[in-house]
Amino acid sequence: MYVSRYHRFLRASLLVTAVVLVFDSGILFPVTKQLSDNTVQYLASSAVGMFASVPQNEINTLTAQLTEQQRALDAREAALNAREIQARDYGNSSSSDYSTYIISVILFIIIVLLMVNYAMDWARLRKFSSHENAMG
Repeated sequence: MYVSRYHRFLRASLLVTAVVLVFDSGILFPVTKQLSDNTVQYLASSAVGMFASVPQNEINTLTAQLTEQQRALDAREAALNAREIQARDYGNSSSSDYSTYIISVILFIIIVLLMVNYAMDWARLRKFSSHENAMG
């Protein structure tokens, strides 16, 4: 039976999606779930920055002080987040992890498509072989 590029692509996408689902859910290693969560948070918080310089005045001085205080608060928040991640219990996760659900749905759709595709190929091959037997 001829295996087309489509069949190979469908099987490869099924395998890749299953591996990503196992990685994202942390079934084998809880550290992979933490890595996935941290990556999502990092990508969500990254932004493009721009800098400019202006002459020194009273407003700039106040702004610089506020900025310095904001940086100190951000550093405290980052330290708090780091401690929270270290204290995190891997067994009980109260927050919903939508990425795992989305990847599970995609994996299910790919499996259904793969089964339907092979069923249709089998029916076509059976119809073709019965048609060949009737002709020959």
